[in-house]
Amino acid sequence: MSRSHAGTGPGGHRARKRFGQNFLHDEHIIQRIIDALSPAAGEQLVEIGPGRGALTRHLVDSGADLQAIELDRDLAGYLQSLYHHNPHFTLHQGDVLKFDFATLGETPGSLRVIGNLPYNISTPCLFHLLGYRHLIRDMLFMLQREVVNRMAAAPGEKDYGRLSIMLQYHCRIEPLFEVPPGAFSPPPRVTSAIVRLVPLQQPREPALDEALFATVVRHAFSQRRKTLKNALQGLITPESPLDWPVDPGQRPERLEVSDFVRISNALTRQERKQ
Repeated sequence: MSRSHAGTGPGGHRARKRFGQNFLHDEHIIQRIIDALSPAAGEQLVEIGPGRGALTRHLVDSGADLQAIELDRDLAGYLQSLYHHNPHFTLHQGDVLKFDFATLGETPGSLRVIGNLPYNISTPCLFHLLGYRHLIRDMLFMLQREVVNRMAAAPGEKDYGRLSIMLQYHCRIEPLFEVPPGAFSPPPRVTSAIVRLVPLQQPREPALDEALFATVVRHAFSQRRKTLKNALQGLITPESPLDWPVDPGQRPERLEVSDFVRISNALTRQERKQ
């Protein structure tokens, strides 16, 4: 996780900066994470970036079926050597951003995802997982504290933005506790935090066109200082004016998630009339 300094792991493995590796070693923090997940026999778990296996050993011991996704070939080999004999452990060596979670099963809400997400891919990984949200019961992640703050931010707060809106549209966000740099080897230069995401079976206020909803949110926050009307000029033109469901003179960071849904739905209805 995060940018790392020199450090060695199993078999002399050195933390690799290009993979953003920082390895969790604090047993108290490890147990708090396991307690927060509370894995049980028969559940289908997915661990992203198991690294040296600090959490893996507890997940395997729970009796759950564990699918581990690890990019680093050396660490993947190390984990395979430890757990190849366990029928409940399966290792996938590869990039989580390219991983097809649908290959793990088709039952809605069957997957429980956990991981120490590398800071350099945390946001792309979260958006990738949203594409499989119908398969996921819940997700428990270690992330940079600032990222968790952005995920859980409310309208009007400085951290509120595109990530807040897109994740809150699809999930219930529950920040749990912080993790200090000293819990890792090597220690990162930032504080981490644990957060739980629970995909909603149905958004509180559904968008008629979720792709357009995402486009509206992206445009709105492309230049935060602009008013909503100016930020969405590329979508709303004088030739095709919008019957605004909110005050277009507001700044995007003041609007609720539902406000963006209402704007995108107004655009969708307008397009369908044309």
